Amino acid sequence: MANTILNPYLNFRGDARDAMEFYRSVFGGDLNVSTFGESQMTDDPDEQDWLMHAQLTTPGGLTLMGADVPKTMDFQSGGSISVSLSGDDEDELRGFWQKLSDGAQVEAPFERAPWGDTFGMCVDRFGVRWLVNAAGSAA
Repeated sequence: MANTILNPYLNFRGDARDAMEFYRSVFGGDLNVSTFGESQMTDDPDEQDWLMHAQLTTPGGLTLMGADVPKTMDFQSGGSISVSLSGDDEDELRGFWQKLSDGAQVEAPFERAPWGDTFGMCVDRFGVRWLVNAAGSAA
């Protein structure tokens, strides 16, 4: 049977490197990047160091990808996507939340939710909406 993986691929306009470095500081792991200049994929001098592709792979098995959208393509910051982190390790998720929400617009603080889990929602400093949910203990 084939192994199919679904993971977020985030788009930025000129700040993908800063964003992906930030996410590495949040989640840890290895970050591999390639630029438009290295790949000779742009003639725009401003885009030479922009990221054509970045992949963050964490020891815990998370994969997050991202890239800068060239000026010749349409770009809308944030868009209609949210990235969700969920699990049952509340301490780990709280640590992710604290780092992601630093400098973010907090839409819902990370606290006990009506459904019994601990939940928070924010738009980080790069315009990405995050949902963080720690499963509550079974009653």
